[in-house]
Amino acid sequence: QVQLVESGGGLVLPGGSLRLSCTVSGAPLESLRLAWYRQVSGNEREWVATISIGGTTLYTPSVKGRFTISRDTVNSRVYLEMNSLKPEDTAVYSCGVPRLDRWGQGTQVTVSS
Repeated sequence: QVQLVESGGGLVLPGGSLRLSCTVSGAPLESLRLAWYRQVSGNEREWVATISIGGTTLYTPSVKGRFTISRDTVNSRVYLEMNSLKPEDTAVYSCGVPRLDRWGQGTQVTVSS
C-alpha cells in the first residue's frame, strides 16, 4: 500500500522560502501521479501542484512562478520548493496520490512576521 510522509514545514517570514519533502513507499515513484494540497482549518483542501507520471507539472494560479514541484525517483521523494512566500500560503500541506486516495499526515507551513 502506498504510504507518504511529509517533512520540511515550519515558520518563515514573508518573502522567505521553504522546501517540503514527501517520502513515498509502497510503489515506484515514477508509476504515480502525485500532488500537493493544502488546507486551512475550517476550509476545504486546496490543490497546489501536480507532477504526472511523465514528469509534467501543473500549478494552481496563486502559486505559479513561486512554487516548484519536482521528484527524485532514486530516493523516492517528491519536493515542493516554495519561494516568495506570503501569509496567505499558511496552511497544512499534504502530499498524496489522489487516484488512490492516499495521503500523508501533513506538515504545517506558517508565513508570518
